[in-house]
Amino acid sequence: MGKPTGFLEFGRELPGKVQPEVRIQDNNEFVLNEEFGGKINEQSSRCMDCGVPFCHSGCPIGNIIPEFNDAVYRDSWEEAWHILSSTNNFPEFTGRICPAPCESACVLGINQDPITICNIEKTIVERAYKDGYAKPKTPTSRTGKKVAVIGSGPAGLAAAEQLNSAGHTVTVFERDEKVGGLLRFGIPDFKLGMNIIDRKIDLMAQAGIEFITDAHIGVDINAADVQAEYDAIVLTGGSTVPRDLPIPGREYQGVHFAMEFLAQNNRRANNMALKAEPIHAADKHVVVIGGGDTGSDCVGTSNRHGAASVTQVEIMPIPPEKRPTNMPWPQYPMILRTSSSHEEGCERHWNILTKEFIGDNNGNLTGLRIADIVWKDTEPGQRPEFEEVAGTERVLPCNLALLAMGFLHPEPTGVLAQLNIALDDRGNVATQHFQTNQTGVFAAGDMRTGQSLVVRCINEGRECARAVDIFLMGSSNLESIDDSLMISA
Repeated sequence: MGKPTGFLEFGRELPGKVQPEVRIQDNNEFVLNEEFGGKINEQSSRCMDCGVPFCHSGCPIGNIIPEFNDAVYRDSWEEAWHILSSTNNFPEFTGRICPAPCESACVLGINQDPITICNIEKTIVERAYKDGYAKPKTPTSRTGKKVAVIGSGPAGLAAAEQLNSAGHTVTVFERDEKVGGLLRFGIPDFKLGMNIIDRKIDLMAQAGIEFITDAHIGVDINAADVQAEYDAIVLTGGSTVPRDLPIPGREYQGVHFAMEFLAQNNRRANNMALKAEPIHAADKHVVVIGGGDTGSDCVGTSNRHGAASVTQVEIMPIPPEKRPTNMPWPQYPMILRTSSSHEEGCERHWNILTKEFIGDNNGNLTGLRIADIVWKDTEPGQRPEFEEVAGTERVLPCNLALLAMGFLHPEPTGVLAQLNIALDDRGNVATQHFQTNQTGVFAAGDMRTGQSLVVRCINEGRECARAVDIFLMGSSNLESIDDSLMISA
């Protein structure tokens, strides 16, 4: 514990940001972390080095948070990096985009503002790249076993790095022209720049991982051929089938899935081919349907396009501003969260039923018919029900509607069909200890669990890698926070 009185002397502080009216002029990151200076040591000193550090259990990958906080306070940055990178393959990602369930579990958060864990994490990793601590994780020897990882999102990359560090020869297949999956084509550059992704991929390639792009397994390449060539396969293709909104007018031009819009913007910002008809929000009335992080990303992107107006609607009630009694510490509470994108300009509405897309004679979207709803009281375990509030139906002007209502399951065709992979009742890949119904074929990440956080996908990849290592070698030295995988096969 660096400073026993730190949490009494210093309050929670975060770096400043470029002003909204300035930052919406480009797609660059806007958090002024470098200007935060020595305050990061003050912030790390607030950590109380608790006897039972609940931040560990709050973090899906079990980051050893008090220890790296203490190292930062002592200006021992290389030590902090080794502690952080021992549990987290990609702190450069999580330090920028993680919603920080660890902070919700921080003991200090019981009666004060919690530690700024995410920002400390980001500062550690940036210092590691600057000072040369971030290096390829090259194995000392090779096992002679070959593993194919299909999908290069956070779960696939985590599995690849872990398996490579165990000495296996790893090849990552990606259907797009660049590696990263959701990280590259789903998260806006102003939150996670492609240069941040590329520098990590470069380190992984230097460590011996092979990346093959423009390789759509199950479409361009037969999955059986891959299975014949490799000793094990890890499926990490994500949950990519979006939830649709089949209401009247869905066919009008101007109704798009959120990921179509976000992926295009990232491509446009990095001079990459769009691969589809352009979707742009300039001078349009934009309505984002869905109140989660993807919807927030659509808001920020629309503001950068120069939209005439941006409105976000959500069918669920407005969350409370403070932690509700039914979500006590250290749970991650469902509270009202205002993102940096909302700060840039957006009208937000809750308890909204979207009833109809309205268009003109040319088939172009012009409006959105909505109404207010109220949720009924139901017994525990029963399906929630709502009813429309009479007299609240109205039409919002809308030239671009973005469906950001989540994802259903992975694509059942292609690689899953060719390998005859069994699915569960939700359409996700069914597994036992990460192994599918096919011997030697494993699955991890959203493809296995349904859509989740990037940090949870990293944990999925790490735990899956250990399961694969046990399958190939009979035992494993790879780290695990899953007790069921701690024993050898």
